[in-house]
Amino acid sequence: MRFSRRKVLISGSLLSLGAALGFGRASSAAEGSFPFELTDEEWKARLSPAAYQVLRHEDTERPFTSPLNDEKHAGVFHCAGCDQALFSSDKKFDSGTGWPSFWDFIPGAIGTSEDNSLWMTRVEVHCSNCGGHQGHVFEDGPPPTGLRYCINGVALRFEPAA
Repeated sequence: MRFSRRKVLISGSLLSLGAALGFGRASSAAEGSFPFELTDEEWKARLSPAAYQVLRHEDTERPFTSPLNDEKHAGVFHCAGCDQALFSSDKKFDSGTGWPSFWDFIPGAIGTSEDNSLWMTRVEVHCSNCGGHQGHVFEDGPPPTGLRYCINGVALRFEPAA
């Protein structure tokens, strides 16, 4: 499936409208307990306002706004909330959607849950260590997995290879 810039911008606008109207998920971050937990006040102090909204309240950053979308160096992408390594740069690809995209993750680093917001069912992706929302996974990625982990750049921190 190919995405045009127009389709991505329209869907980004719909996501923003849905969030503004309160059609997002009711819970904050992935359900359950995680090895790395903080209070809401501690999360607010630790994260930028945008990262807090994405990681703790399942917000979505606007497409084509993250510098990590264009990051092409060798290295590892970490969770911006707890610093767990999530994605290796050799699994990153340009999906044309405006968000950093990967075809696989570091084993054990990601959890998933069903997301029924915005009148559709999607698979939400979260950090397995802190439960922070990363984005969603779709079945329109490249071989060998055929998956596209569509991740919010503000939910990540990039560490270049030594």
